[in-house]
Amino acid sequence: MKGTNLGEFEEVVLLTIAALLTEAYSVAICDEIERITDRKVKLGVVHSVLNRLEEKGFVNSQLGEATKVRGGRRKRYFEVTHAGKATLQKVKSQRDELWKLIPEFNLKMI
Repeated sequence: MKGTNLGEFEEVVLLTIAALLTEAYSVAICDEIERITDRKVKLGVVHSVLNRLEEKGFVNSQLGEATKVRGGRRKRYFEVTHAGKATLQKVKSQRDELWKLIPEFNLKMI
């Protein structure tokens, strides 16, 4: 397993995979990130991140069935591993702790 640090965009991709459940393939991941973040995402960048996350052991992938719609090509589906889930929980916990240290954000939010 490569380094275990998680970059900001890696975190977004990993969270998106977790949210998409069984429909987490590259185009769907791009579409969902664009929908949620309102920022344009390049498919090539997402592919690079998916490869890094797999190298780090945070996701696994498997090929789906070939479809006529895709000209016989198969989609590669991704799922978050136990290590990926643990890393996401750790990152969330760290962020929550940092937010708690900011006095003006500890007030009740409306």
